[in-house]
Amino acid sequence: MSGDLTPNPFALLSLIGAPAVLTNAASVLALSTSNRFLRASERMRALSTRTEDRNLSPELRALLLRQADRTERQALYLLKGLRAAYVALGSFASASLISILGAGLAGSRLHLGFHTMGALALAVGFVGAGGLVTACLQLLRATQLSMQNMSEEAALIRSREQTSSAPV
Repeated sequence: MSGDLTPNPFALLSLIGAPAVLTNAASVLALSTSNRFLRASERMRALSTRTEDRNLSPELRALLLRQADRTERQALYLLKGLRAAYVALGSFASASLISILGAGLAGSRLHLGFHTMGALALAVGFVGAGGLVTACLQLLRATQLSMQNMSEEAALIRSREQTSSAPV
């Protein structure tokens, strides 16, 4: 098997282009995850402020404590997702660089170097793909916790509305 890429003009393009596109995807995922992490931080501050009210009913205080626990877990999932997105980002950027170096070796007599670079780029690309999948799974877990908090808030709003509109 030759290291020559000329029979297939798309080989070089995909060798360099795929990691570049995935680098962009990982960047967008990292950015959105950072924003979600900041929102979880804001949510925790809001919960902290609400719990300072000494006139809260025991039920509402318990609800706020449950939500604070969930928000903390959500932030941990988001942090894990952010780490995984950064691993993906670094991996895809590295795979792009390795691919470029490997492409430079394609026309040389260093066939072993070409194949080594190709294998290394593929391995690093798999690490990046694993990072993306891990980040997505962590974001899914964080979203589920956020949904639980919203459902509890909605139930509280409905129960207050029923109480306030009940005939006296």
